[in-house]
Amino acid sequence: MVTLDTLKVKLFTDGADIAQIREMARNRWIKGFTTNPSLMKKAAVADYEAYARELVAAVPDRHISFEVFSDDIPEMIDQAHMIATFGANVHVKLPVTTTRAEPLYEAVHALSRDGVKINMTAIFTLEQAAKAVDALAGGAPACVSVFAGRLADFGIDYRPIMRDAVARARKTANVEIIWASTREVYNVVEADEIGCHIITAPADILKKLPLLGTKSAAALSLDAVKSFREDALAANLCLPVKARAAE
Repeated sequence: MVTLDTLKVKLFTDGADIAQIREMARNRWIKGFTTNPSLMKKAAVADYEAYARELVAAVPDRHISFEVFSDDIPEMIDQAHMIATFGANVHVKLPVTTTRAEPLYEAVHALSRDGVKINMTAIFTLEQAAKAVDALAGGAPACVSVFAGRLADFGIDYRPIMRDAVARARKTANVEIIWASTREVYNVVEADEIGCHIITAPADILKKLPLLGTKSAAALSLDAVKSFREDALAANLCLPVKARAAE
């Protein structure tokens, strides 16, 4: 069975709460961190730059992705250059398009050639993944984040795009694929099996990984039966049936 020690995929924590990031950073098997504006809103971040610089100071030795938030391409480029100054370990997340569906492939290509480490995000299609890898190949270290979990939420098979994206990135010297919007522990196993470079997941999922390979299916079945029995007794459940006499 797969265990935490046998995983080859790099494990990133997806979140923006600094206390939680500090906690996860104590695990050396956590290789990086990803954030986005939605997670920052949830964490009540008010001062973007101060927050980012505090986080870089807290975790100076591992990948951290921060995302631009403008919807204007020239301003996005300016924000990317600024975010890149926060630390040598910082990757700048740029979405695949603006809200008007204007593609950012040329922008990330230029930024990557300028030495900015890019994490191109919100990738959902084979075409988007292919163009993102092509735009970033040959530049600074870069990532392409494919939202496998969100595809699955809508009944779309994410496996073809993940396999194709990984194969394309493996032909480059600088691009890695991130399995994003992770929904369950088994996604980590899937990402590892297809050779994905990185998977980013919420802390509550990653905290379960030390349990990988520790129990068989039969043992899990018995655990479930015991928990049902214990909960029934704790809840004082009863039914008006006659007790059977011992034979």
